[in-house]
Amino acid sequence: MRICMIGDVFGHNGRKALKQYLPQVKEQYRPDLLIVNGENVAGGFGLTKELYDELKAMHIHVITMGNHTFSKREITDFMDDATIIRPLNYGEGVPGKGIYTFNYNGETVAVINLMGRIFMGDPLKNPFTLIDEVLETLDTDHIVIDFHGEATSEKLAFGHHVDGRVTAVFGTHTHVPTADAMQLPKGTFYITDIGMTGSRYSILGAKKEKQIEKFKSGMPTRIEEDRSDTLQFNAVLIDTDQSTIKHLQYFTDERGINHGQRL
Repeated sequence: MRICMIGDVFGHNGRKALKQYLPQVKEQYRPDLLIVNGENVAGGFGLTKELYDELKAMHIHVITMGNHTFSKREITDFMDDATIIRPLNYGEGVPGKGIYTFNYNGETVAVINLMGRIFMGDPLKNPFTLIDEVLETLDTDHIVIDFHGEATSEKLAFGHHVDGRVTAVFGTHTHVPTADAMQLPKGTFYITDIGMTGSRYSILGAKKEKQIEKFKSGMPTRIEEDRSDTLQFNAVLIDTDQSTIKHLQYFTDERGINHGQRL
């Protein structure tokens, strides 16, 4: 099975980059399963029903979330009936689901969303002990985890913790791609962070001028999404039959020239 996970899609330019580069990925690699982290789709904060429908029209199978899951309150009106998963380690009574299980060509696949606890702020259950409980009861052919977290050490520790027990652990949240796409010793595919899909020369999707001023002054600044013409698309593709993992990166430079590379 070929599984493609696309990193945090940020705002208008993230959706624009999806429309521009996803057809190329589909044609070149023919993934069986497409997963997108969608917690930043609506201007950097959350996901609306209109934008959810836009993603589904691109034939995205599963949308994972993170710390901005509930930034748009309307998500609680439709998420239970959608192919959206929020971090499983939220507390009891939180709307939505943290696992989405389905059948593809006779193979069962479970996609799980978890969030790290280091530097994240939210009151969360321990993802390490929670996944142990889940894996005792889950019986599927493939298990794919979006681990949404800030600390690289926590992500890598989690990857080794579940090595050999899940198909893949894909890190999201920091919006900066890491150069460590690999297969861990016991067989689990892993990357610390896929990177973001959105404006290439922004700061994590936001206008760079505003963020630089924030660092210079020390004063809080409202995030404004960058809508410049340069785009980037970051994804990871695994092939469970061939035992391969590839980091896919496409971008438009300041001259308007398109680039694509497989790392």
